[in-house]
Amino acid sequence: MNLPNKLTIFRIILVPIMIIIPFLGIKGELFGIPVSCLIIDLIFAIASITDQLDGHIARSRNQITTFGKFLDPIADKVLVVTAMIMLVEMGRLPAWIPSIVVFREFIVSGYRLVAVGANGNVIAANIWGKIKTVTQMIAIILAFIDINKYGAIFTEELTALSFALNLTTTLIMTISVIATIFSGWEYIKNGKELLKDM
Repeated sequence: MNLPNKLTIFRIILVPIMIIIPFLGIKGELFGIPVSCLIIDLIFAIASITDQLDGHIARSRNQITTFGKFLDPIADKVLVVTAMIMLVEMGRLPAWIPSIVVFREFIVSGYRLVAVGANGNVIAANIWGKIKTVTQMIAIILAFIDINKYGAIFTEELTALSFALNLTTTLIMTISVIATIFSGWEYIKNGKELLKDM
């Protein structure tokens, strides 16, 4: 097994570790942020780095494999959706955001399967998909250290620092949702020719 695939598997292993952290009863805060959230955030950040790293290594060393093509996107989706569900449980993220993300992933995965089955082609990722990936990772990292819920700037009185953090988190998360919707639409638009004969 090559290094990119090992990094992908490592990323998947980090997901259950991330889930376990809240159940360990870790006490204490650092700068007003629960230590457990900081640990989860660190694990998520490491996993996000491996996401970028495995793809770069695979391309630069010509180590792209069928196994990697299959597992890498699954690892990414599991990581992001799990983190978002954890944020929903913490009361920091509304459920409609991960719902949109999951809906988009089902559509895109479906279109990819149809494309491969129809003519062996792969629908290329678009610019919206790249924006979605980057903004999702950044927004989730910020959301774990932002003790206030999504959009708290509109409903609560916050200190200057909390306001700035929540504003940044809310803005980047909103951009990620917009990018998620537009990237899904681009897949539908670019793949609609595949459905003509069905």
